[in-house]
Amino acid sequence: QVQFVESGGGLVQPGGSLRLSCTISGPAFSPLMWAWYRQIPGEERKLVAWITAGSSTDYSDSVYGRFTISRNNRERTLYLQMNDLKPEDTAVYYCNRRPVTWAWGQGTQVTVSS
Repeated sequence: QVQFVESGGGLVQPGGSLRLSCTISGPAFSPLMWAWYRQIPGEERKLVAWITAGSSTDYSDSVYGRFTISRNNRERTLYLQMNDLKPEDTAVYYCNRRPVTWAWGQGTQVTVSS
């Protein structure tokens, strides 16, 4: 059974930083592409950042240059370093494979507000 446990969210002021973590249990971790997604209430979940098995990365235009995705294969953990946060980054953040393959975890709430 696949489990995603996201953590690290919270309330932060505009311009601040947060580091999200996602521990993944179940499938083989290292050969797969993983991603971070986010969802604002009333909207569809959207892809934010992804990382290949070889650790190549890419980002949505809205976070490019501010967010950094990384992975630790030994710890089966995915990270998202978020800098220069903006109010529009407020959302629940989730991890999953890219493409989405398994049921979602509980996510972690990120709120950017002064």
